[in-house]
Amino acid sequence: MFYEQRMTVPDSPAELRAEYEDDLAEIVDRVGLEAAADATDVDRETLEALVDGESPALSLEDAAQVQALADDEPDAETIVEMAGEHLLLGMSTAVIDVETVASELELELDPKEIQQKIERRAPMSFEEFVHVQYVIADGAP
Repeated sequence: MFYEQRMTVPDSPAELRAEYEDDLAEIVDRVGLEAAADATDVDRETLEALVDGESPALSLEDAAQVQALADDEPDAETIVEMAGEHLLLGMSTAVIDVETVASELELELDPKEIQQKIERRAPMSFEEFVHVQYVIADGAP
């Protein structure tokens, strides 16, 4: 589950995202495309793209809504909150700050933007989440 704290990551952010997208696609497959579209704010085309193995644009909230459809998962809002908390915890564990994350990030985000996104004061795309999580987990001891 993408919102859990990671201590290890695959070789690239793209591989990490693919791992998570496979999990999300499996959830959509399990509950059914129509049911997933009805139960979330994620549009049907995006859900279809996930199931088809594509990498659609998702917000962190979109991914959380899909994850929340799985059995024994918390609600989407809790998943988003846990995801951010685990990023902060990972930063503490790895002893890295937002400046370090920004310097190692493959995306163009400054430290202030990263901090705001992690603290849920600014929207975060799933792509941004995966990249930030990758940098943090890759720096963990």
